[in-house]
Amino acid sequence: MTIKNNVILHHDDIKNKIRRIAYQIYESNINESEIIIAGIANNGVLLAKKIKKTLQDISNIEPILCEVHMDKKNPRTEIKTSIPPSEYINKSLVLVDDVLYSGSTLIYGVKHFLDVPLKQFKTAVLVNRNHKQYPVKADFKGISLSTSLHEHVEVILEGNNCEVVLE
Repeated sequence: MTIKNNVILHHDDIKNKIRRIAYQIYESNINESEIIIAGIANNGVLLAKKIKKTLQDISNIEPILCEVHMDKKNPRTEIKTSIPPSEYINKSLVLVDDVLYSGSTLIYGVKHFLDVPLKQFKTAVLVNRNHKQYPVKADFKGISLSTSLHEHVEVILEGNNCEVVLE
Protein backbone atom coordinates (compact mmCIF):
# COMPACT_ATOMS: atom_id res chain seq x y z
CA MET A 1 0.00 0.00 0.00
CA THR A 2 1.38 3.42 -0.91
CA ILE A 3 1.00 6.45 1.28
CA LYS A 4 -0.53 9.38 -0.52
CA ASN A 5 0.87 12.81 0.29
CA ASN A 6 -1.68 15.59 0.60
CA VAL A 7 -0.76 19.18 -0.09
CA ILE A 8 -2.43 21.19 2.66
CA LEU A 9 -1.17 24.64 1.62
CA HIS A 10 0.09 25.68 -1.81
CA HIS A 11 2.47 28.57 -2.53
CA ASP A 12 -0.23 31.26 -2.75
CA ASP A 13 -1.95 29.90 0.38
CA ILE A 14 1.32 30.22 2.30
CA LYS A 15 1.84 33.77 1.03
CA ASN A 16 -1.66 34.67 2.25
CA LYS A 17 -1.06 33.05 5.66
CA ILE A 18 2.24 34.91 6.06
CA ARG A 19 0.57 38.18 5.11
CA ARG A 20 -2.18 37.60 7.68
CA ILE A 21 0.39 36.74 10.39
CA ALA A 22 2.36 39.90 9.50
CA TYR A 23 -0.78 42.03 9.83
CA GLN A 24 -1.56 40.45 13.21
CA ILE A 25 2.00 41.16 14.39
CA TYR A 26 1.68 44.74 13.13
CA GLU A 27 -1.66 45.22 14.90
CA SER A 28 -0.27 44.00 18.21
CA ASN A 29 2.84 46.20 17.85
CA ILE A 30 1.36 49.26 16.17
CA ASN A 31 3.13 51.69 18.50
CA GLU A 32 6.56 50.08 18.16
CA SER A 33 9.32 51.49 15.97
CA GLU A 34 11.11 48.14 15.76
CA ILE A 35 10.43 44.52 16.58
CA ILE A 36 12.60 41.41 16.81
CA ILE A 37 11.50 38.53 14.57
CA ALA A 38 13.34 35.50 15.99
CA GLY A 39 13.20 32.47 13.70
CA ILE A 40 14.14 29.01 14.94
CA ALA A 41 16.59 27.41 12.47
CA ASN A 42 16.01 26.14 9.79
CA ASN A 43 12.44 26.57 8.52
CA GLY A 44 11.60 28.99 11.32
CA VAL A 45 14.29 31.33 9.99
CA LEU A 46 12.93 31.04 6.45
CA LEU A 47 9.43 31.82 7.71
CA ALA A 48 10.75 34.70 9.85
CA LYS A 49 12.47 36.21 6.78
CA LYS A 50 9.19 36.10 4.86
CA ILE A 51 7.30 37.67 7.77
CA LYS A 52 10.01 40.34 8.08
CA LYS A 53 9.74 41.24 4.40
CA THR A 54 5.95 41.44 4.57
CA LEU A 55 6.12 43.61 7.72
CA GLN A 56 8.45 45.97 5.87
CA ASP A 57 5.93 46.15 3.00
CA ILE A 58 2.85 46.85 5.15
CA SER A 59 4.14 48.94 8.06
CA ASN A 60 6.64 51.50 9.25
CA ILE A 61 7.96 49.10 11.91
CA GLU A 62 11.59 48.08 11.46
CA PRO A 63 11.72 44.29 11.86
CA ILE A 64 15.08 42.94 13.01
CA LEU A 65 15.78 39.32 12.12
CA CYS A 66 17.28 37.10 14.80
CA GLU A 67 18.29 33.52 13.98
CA VAL A 68 17.81 31.09 16.84
CA HIS A 69 20.07 28.05 16.66
CA MET A 70 19.10 25.06 18.75
CA ASP A 71 19.15 21.28 18.57
CA LYS A 72 15.49 20.40 18.00
CA LYS A 73 16.13 16.78 18.93
CA ASN A 74 17.73 17.87 22.22
CA PRO A 75 16.35 21.35 22.96
CA ARG A 76 17.90 21.49 26.44
CA THR A 77 21.33 22.09 24.92
CA GLU A 78 22.68 25.63 24.60
CA ILE A 79 20.68 27.96 22.40
CA LYS A 80 22.52 30.61 20.38
CA THR A 81 21.13 33.68 18.66
CA SER A 82 22.54 35.70 15.78
CA ILE A 83 22.17 38.94 17.72
CA PRO A 84 23.29 39.53 21.32
CA PRO A 85 20.65 39.73 24.08
CA SER A 86 21.49 43.40 24.65
CA GLU A 87 19.86 44.15 21.27
CA TYR A 88 16.45 42.78 22.29
CA ILE A 89 16.20 44.13 25.85
CA ASN A 90 12.86 45.91 26.38
CA LYS A 91 11.73 45.24 22.80
CA SER A 92 8.81 43.32 21.39
CA LEU A 93 9.84 39.89 20.16
CA VAL A 94 8.04 37.27 18.09
CA LEU A 95 9.48 33.74 18.19
CA VAL A 96 8.78 31.99 14.87
CA ASP A 97 8.80 28.32 13.85
CA ASP A 98 7.24 26.43 10.98
CA VAL A 99 5.28 23.75 12.90
CA LEU A 100 4.03 23.56 16.48
CA TYR A 101 3.79 19.85 17.26
CA SER A 102 4.61 18.83 20.84
CA GLY A 103 5.69 22.33 21.84
CA SER A 104 9.15 21.32 23.08
CA THR A 105 11.08 23.42 20.54
CA LEU A 106 8.94 26.47 21.15
CA ILE A 107 8.94 26.18 24.94
CA TYR A 108 12.73 25.90 25.14
CA GLY A 109 13.02 28.79 22.70
CA VAL A 110 10.69 30.82 24.94
CA LYS A 111 12.77 29.84 28.00
CA HIS A 112 15.93 31.21 26.36
CA PHE A 113 14.38 34.64 25.78
CA LEU A 114 12.94 34.86 29.30
CA ASP A 115 16.44 35.59 30.62
CA VAL A 116 16.13 39.09 29.10
CA PRO A 117 13.45 41.67 30.02
CA LEU A 118 11.17 42.06 27.00
CA LYS A 119 8.42 44.57 26.33
CA GLN A 120 6.20 41.93 24.73
CA PHE A 121 6.70 38.28 23.77
CA LYS A 122 4.57 36.45 21.20
CA THR A 123 4.91 33.26 19.17
CA ALA A 124 4.05 32.56 15.53
CA VAL A 125 3.84 29.30 13.56
CA LEU A 126 2.68 28.43 10.08
CA VAL A 127 1.10 25.11 11.16
CA ASN A 128 -0.31 24.28 14.60
CA ARG A 129 -0.77 20.49 14.84
CA ASN A 130 -2.65 20.46 18.17
CA HIS A 131 -0.55 17.72 19.85
CA LYS A 132 1.01 19.84 22.56
CA GLN A 133 2.79 18.23 25.51
CA TYR A 134 3.95 21.59 26.90
CA PRO A 135 1.92 24.64 27.97
CA VAL A 136 2.85 26.81 25.01
CA LYS A 137 0.60 28.33 22.38
CA ALA A 138 0.96 30.06 19.08
CA ASP A 139 -0.26 33.63 19.31
CA PHE A 140 -0.23 33.90 15.52
CA LYS A 141 -0.80 30.84 13.33
CA GLY A 142 -1.37 30.23 9.67
CA ILE A 143 -3.45 27.09 10.04
CA SER A 144 -4.56 24.69 12.77
CA LEU A 145 -4.38 21.13 11.58
CA SER A 146 -5.71 18.10 13.42
CA THR A 147 -3.48 15.18 12.54
CA SER A 148 -2.80 11.71 13.86
CA LEU A 149 0.43 11.02 15.71
CA HIS A 150 1.56 8.84 12.79
CA GLU A 151 1.30 11.61 10.23
CA HIS A 152 4.11 14.01 9.40
CA VAL A 153 3.82 17.61 8.26
CA GLU A 154 6.55 18.81 5.91
CA VAL A 155 6.93 22.51 5.27
CA ILE A 156 8.85 23.60 2.17
CA LEU A 157 9.61 27.33 2.17
CA GLU A 158 12.41 27.68 -0.38
CA GLY A 159 12.01 28.71 -3.98
CA ASN A 160 8.75 29.29 -5.82
CA ASN A 161 7.18 25.95 -4.92
CA CYS A 162 6.47 26.55 -1.25
CA GLU A 163 3.99 24.09 0.20
CA VAL A 164 2.83 22.30 3.32
CA VAL A 165 2.43 18.56 2.83
CA LEU A 166 0.78 15.99 5.08
CA GLU A 167 2.55 12.64 4.76
